[in-house]
Amino acid sequence: MTGNYGPAAAAAAAAAAGNLTGRTVYIGNIPEDASADELLNLVRFGPIESVKILSDKSCVFISFLDGATAAAFYADAAVKKLALRGQELRIGWGRESNLPTSVAIAVQYNQATRNVFIGGLTDEDTEQTLRADLVRFGDIDQIKIVRDKNIAFVHFLSISVAMKVVSALPREPAFKTKRVSYGKDRCAYVPRAQQAAVRQAVAQATAAVQSHTGQMGGAYGYGAPGYGGYGSASFDASGYPTGSGGFSQNGFMDPAQIGNRSIYLGNIAADTTVEELCNNIRGGVLESIKVLPEKKCAFVTFVDPAAALAFFRHSEQNPVTIAGRRLRIGWGKALAPVSPKLLQEVQQGVSRNVYIGQITDFEVFTQEKLRVDFSEFGEIELINFLKEKHAAYVNFTTIDAAQKAIAGVKGKDDYASLRIAHGKDRCGYPPRQPRSQGQRRDLSPRTSDNDPIAAAIAAAEASAADNAEVDLEAIPSPPVDAPSPAEAERVAEGQSA
Repeated sequence: MTGNYGPAAAAAAAAAAGNLTGRTVYIGNIPEDASADELLNLVRFGPIESVKILSDKSCVFISFLDGATAAAFYADAAVKKLALRGQELRIGWGRESNLPTSVAIAVQYNQATRNVFIGGLTDEDTEQTLRADLVRFGDIDQIKIVRDKNIAFVHFLSISVAMKVVSALPREPAFKTKRVSYGKDRCAYVPRAQQAAVRQAVAQATAAVQSHTGQMGGAYGYGAPGYGGYGSASFDASGYPTGSGGFSQNGFMDPAQIGNRSIYLGNIAADTTVEELCNNIRGGVLESIKVLPEKKCAFVTFVDPAAALAFFRHSEQNPVTIAGRRLRIGWGKALAPVSPKLLQEVQQGVSRNVYIGQITDFEVFTQEKLRVDFSEFGEIELINFLKEKHAAYVNFTTIDAAQKAIAGVKGKDDYASLRIAHGKDRCGYPPRQPRSQGQRRDLSPRTSDNDPIAAAIAAAEASAADNAEVDLEAIPSPPVDAPSPAEAERVAEGQSA
């Protein structure tokens, strides 16, 4: 699948980007007896999460790990008219969906793919015997044996099936002496002769996707197609996509920023508050924000790397200005990925914002009282009230502080009759758009704790009708083979410009 990716491909990619969770591509008019092996030989853009074949309807649905890869494949197929056995295939979009959390965690921490590597084969192990044994787990795409190395690669039709295989086989007697792990998805491999063309297609698709993401980010910053952090616009020397991250000046992804979720904000006035910064940050839930006044900079850590990338790119087209100063936006030091536990909690609604509901007497629960009672748990960014809803919000600078506050305050007598839960992080809402192309207003009026109008506006924005308490007991534990939360949450301290 090579060719010239010109305006037509770019247009197709832009159209594809309109589907914000569009990581599933529909392929119709498939020959009746065509195999998955034959069909997937046409896919050379990125790792696949799952393949669903509907033989009775002569169609298949291919779900990629991320929307950018799906958009690139869609653009390529739409422009060049895919064909199998001389029969032209129909290309469209499947139903929108998010990447399952269990798969996302396995991909991020265990490099899971739908390809299972098996080492230490004997002469008795053949393609036929392996297929007969392993088909019990799920449908198989293809099996390749490298006899001189006594290894095999078994491609299943989904990562979830491969996860079961990798987990189960080492415990079975027949595989006790064999090595079982994940291999690279053959659909992520791009022959050297095709890399330039595929790179251009993916770059066009990714740019189109990020343009839409900047305008239409999801409520919790998961508005980027698919699951953040699994793009494939950059390729290593062997032709395998290297993941998602920042873009270099030539429009391609900078490998140094792959998966980076930390943003540097420079040229900040000495009296700029963390509240003012948060008023200008949109597009993703924050894990933390740290201001260094003496260095006139701040570091913003998103939960989702895709949200960090979306903010970075949006700020390139829409400069952030506070108190007449245009901020410098760059990448901070790459941090460890969020732990599986925290990732699941955020998807359930955990944030750095603490919601306090069912307040009947605001003369008792004043801003001063809340600041005193909550300051012991961490630095507070903003306290605001929504009195008509009998609610108050305490926004911390870290999710960790908010979690400690919820656990600690529930044990205080003054708060026993109140509802304490996580509110929504206002930074997770879609980016604001400037009034006009030629004039951009300062998006951060200097609010203060004593400004009731500004506080009401901020509270209304932070509030939502579905501010429901998160049931942490319902959140499953991370997989046993994933790193512990302590290991995954290690971050570099003392970041500097």
